Amino acid sequence: MKQAVLAGLAVAAALCMTDAATAQEKGGLDQTGPYEPVLEWFKPGIDRWDRPMGGIAVDGPDRIFVTTAPMRFVRPNSLMLTADGKMMEERSQASTLPPEQHVHAHNIFVLNGEGRLIEDWKQWDSEITFAHNVEISPYDPERHVWVVDLGHQILKFTNDGKKLVMRLGEKDQPAWDKTHFNMPSSIAFLPDGSFYVADGYVNARIVKFDKDGKYISEFGSKGSGPGQFDLVHSIAIDSQGRIYAADRRNQRIQVFDANGKFLDEWKNVGSVTRLMITKDQHLWMSDATYNRIAKFNLDGKLLTYWGVTGRNPGEFDNLHSWDVDAQGNLLVADGGNNRVQKFVAKKDADPARLIGEQFYPPPLPR
Repeated sequence: MKQAVLAGLAVAAALCMTDAATAQEKGGLDQTGPYEPVLEWFKPGIDRWDRPMGGIAVDGPDRIFVTTAPMRFVRPNSLMLTADGKMMEERSQASTLPPEQHVHAHNIFVLNGEGRLIEDWKQWDSEITFAHNVEISPYDPERHVWVVDLGHQILKFTNDGKKLVMRLGEKDQPAWDKTHFNMPSSIAFLPDGSFYVADGYVNARIVKFDKDGKYISEFGSKGSGPGQFDLVHSIAIDSQGRIYAADRRNQRIQVFDANGKFLDEWKNVGSVTRLMITKDQHLWMSDATYNRIAKFNLDGKLLTYWGVTGRNPGEFDNLHSWDVDAQGNLLVADGGNNRVQKFVAKKDADPARLIGEQFYPPPLPR
């Protein structure tokens, strides 16, 4: 009898534990998906920091490049342009400083793994209008830093920031030709050193250059038809050499072959800001309309997504750019919230919902 009572108590206790575990799993809106934000990670070390974020690129665990927007600008979803394609500067809705305190500074800086500012490339502030994006070619042993400037130019710096080694385009001189841009937005590299430029906010084209910056070819035109763009914002390349383009204002992703021939389009994906192909050949994208990150297979099928608009930790306002470090941590340039957020995987995270390592086309055998 005593044994039966003890057994019954054990079963009851087990059921209670199961019920408690089940109760803990109820509710929630999956705001941050498989990740959790690292609270107060971003430490710029500058009093009253108030700069919208542009681009982010991980160079190593203690070297994270960040670019910022001018203190006076219109949000990227509603950039206003003059007749000649020049950007009209207006006060950012995210800004809290009075106009007389707005300073054109901190365009390019570097954070360590703890989120502390370790370098500020202020020596180049006068050369830059709006450092929209930053990239480092995985094929470059010298790890040059490429900055895509909405002031109609592409700038290539040494990794230490001491030298400007290449300038494509002409600062504050917009045009559509082989040597000029009109508000370019991003860049993508190929194994032979050649690269594509998304050109971009005004010009509606993708331009290819060789490793020395010599014009090779281009494709695209203004519009909403197949192969046309209205703000081509990001580029990714898969293992078959297909090019995926974020056609932001048309709220779609377009797919092309390596020569720019239109292959497909994925509609109704929001205001696409960043594309990444991972090694397992899935496409990840960020969207600034709903402020979410989403995963697709390469046929365009939505597999998972997460993200929410707001100013609290883990929420976003204009989720503009992001990168993943070697440990799988997610670094986000949270544009309108004037901050960089770091996310780490939850202990029970589904691996299929974590952004994997970025895929880069391998060099051709010699």
